Amino acid sequence: MQHTDSDAPASPGKDRNFVTALARGLELLRAFGTGEEYLGNAELSSRTGIPRPTVSRLTYTLTQLGYLQHNTHLEKYRLGAGVLALGYRFLGNMGIREIARPHLQAFAEATDCNVSLASADRTDMVYVETCHGSGPLIIRLDVGSRLPIATSAIGRAWLCGLPDTRRQQVLRTLAEHHGNDWPKLEAGIQQSMRDYAEYGFCFSEQDWQRDISAVAMPLVLEDGAEIMAINCGGSSVRLDHDRLVHNLGPRLKEVAAHIKQELAPKPRIVR
Repeated sequence: MQHTDSDAPASPGKDRNFVTALARGLELLRAFGTGEEYLGNAELSSRTGIPRPTVSRLTYTLTQLGYLQHNTHLEKYRLGAGVLALGYRFLGNMGIREIARPHLQAFAEATDCNVSLASADRTDMVYVETCHGSGPLIIRLDVGSRLPIATSAIGRAWLCGLPDTRRQQVLRTLAEHHGNDWPKLEAGIQQSMRDYAEYGFCFSEQDWQRDISAVAMPLVLEDGAEIMAINCGGSSVRLDHDRLVHNLGPRLKEVAAHIKQELAPKPRIVR
């Protein structure tokens, strides 16, 4: 299909309040993957479906604003300091990170696992806080790491925490995204929902990666206004089914309870 200048990468129909130019600019920033330093206009156009002349204008504008940097020798772009500043402001405004970090770190050190807090972004979960144990077989994932919702324990846990209507919307998006792989992935999600109903947490045994297993649960905040998830993962050599279900899962529930307790509004003392 040939894209025209009026096509938006993610336009919600004919909503007159939707600013297509802004959406396109953000799509260009999202096109940069982990470990990819430079992309040219042709690559950005191919990834986003935005016509190349429009991409050229957008990259010029984003460069002027500091969200992209242009390498004149390569004739390509990389993310600029403006994007980093936005990311730090977002993380800095998340008070939950400050509250959750000591609990996550203590759990990570006690289990020699990677323990993380994540928020959803489209079809992925993004780590906004992560703590590591000191053992030799732990996962070295950092803030900003992305895990697929459909196959990771933390993604499936997040789905379990959603209201049903919202969950069905996300499942339709995931089905469209994964195409022919969806029936198998959906079966795994449905099993995780049954696990959550039975245990109060989900687990993934070599589903996301062959050598990784994890346990996770949703973190429903502000009476459902904000839904995140936390996990505890590591080498499947260490984390067998029995340890996930009877050790790490119940302990993760305690960690979540402590975090939510600290986040709960304190009663006001009237003098």
